[in-house]
Amino acid sequence: MKWLQSYPREVKIFLVASLISSAGGSLMWPLVTMFVFKVLGRTVTDAGLVILVMSVGGIAGQLLGGALYHRLGVKRLIVGGIGFNALFLSLLPYGSGHWHLFMLLMLLVGFFNATSMPAIQAFIGFRFAERRGELFNVIYVANNIGVALGTAMSGFLAQISYNLSFVLNGLTSAAFAVFFWIYLNKVQKDEGELHVQKRKNTVEGESVKKLLRRYPVYLFMGVGSFFLWLGNCIWNNGVSPFTISQGMPEWNYSILWTLNGVLIFLGQPFILWVKRVFAGSAQAQMTVSALFYMMGYATILGFHNYPSMIAGMIFATFGEMLISPAIPAFVSDRTGKAAPFYLGVVGGMGAAGRVVGPYAMGMLFDWNGLIPVAWLAVGIAGLSALSFLIHAVMNRDDDQPASLTS
Repeated sequence: MKWLQSYPREVKIFLVASLISSAGGSLMWPLVTMFVFKVLGRTVTDAGLVILVMSVGGIAGQLLGGALYHRLGVKRLIVGGIGFNALFLSLLPYGSGHWHLFMLLMLLVGFFNATSMPAIQAFIGFRFAERRGELFNVIYVANNIGVALGTAMSGFLAQISYNLSFVLNGLTSAAFAVFFWIYLNKVQKDEGELHVQKRKNTVEGESVKKLLRRYPVYLFMGVGSFFLWLGNCIWNNGVSPFTISQGMPEWNYSILWTLNGVLIFLGQPFILWVKRVFAGSAQAQMTVSALFYMMGYATILGFHNYPSMIAGMIFATFGEMLISPAIPAFVSDRTGKAAPFYLGVVGGMGAAGRVVGPYAMGMLFDWNGLIPVAWLAVGIAGLSALSFLIHAVMNRDDDQPASLTS
């Protein structure tokens, strides 16, 4: 592809590794609710509880990973986090027959997967500062090509064995950890520390309390993320059990996520047009993203059938395409060396939405099916748009430099 030729070789290798890792991850995550609901014979509320437990681990991992970036260093956070994530993913088949052990393993998977996220985003922002906004989007697209490949296989693999999906996910995570170990060692050898080794101070000498006082840069963005990811739980805790209750095969659900991955690749021209015409800044992209999500959930609410879910996924994917690169780009541009901390805080707030969403939507689905779940998702998406709008007003100066501990 011609657009890849302008990137250095290490970026291309990084993109391929990200694609493989995301393909492995997507083998499992769309099927967690189905596994608990169909194979383990639990309720949708129980399935929501599993995702809640995993998300609690994710909150702790995001916050800890962001706060310890400068203290532990990139290698320990990324390689250690992904490596332990691979280990506990591989152990999931042994815990599936023991409910509490299965939930403990999911907690550990959520924790160690999340510890590496702020470190990876911050490392990209530091290492490729001149093109980081563009690169965040390119990596996001590569990851979702992997999602398209993985989800295309996930429904069929589930019909063979859910445990096979768990094991393959663990193997791809292990391969990703090995890649980062080799890659970061090479960076250290060729160019010195470059934010690879540990440092004495957490965020260049600034206290956590002082950083948290700078609420305009993160608070309403984090609140918007909380609402956004809460509403997005409709897919696992509304749409997924609805397809099962209607007698649809597993691949009908996994094809929605395949559509998500394919559209993220093919829909780039449309998103570039939206950015050019309606959403030129990262702040505006967040607000427009929430509006796309709301339109998607409203479509499901209005028709609550499989074609409406396809349309809803299209709208939600456009929203995802806008917000996923916008948050790390905004934080990296505005917060300088404190970026790992703020990425962890905002990521943790978003993960909190994944804690509340599955359990709340699981109870609503058990009570009266898909319709109350869709109502909640629409309302929550509206609150997300409002939060991002407040964030945009408080950070309207697009030319503000990255002054926080830069």
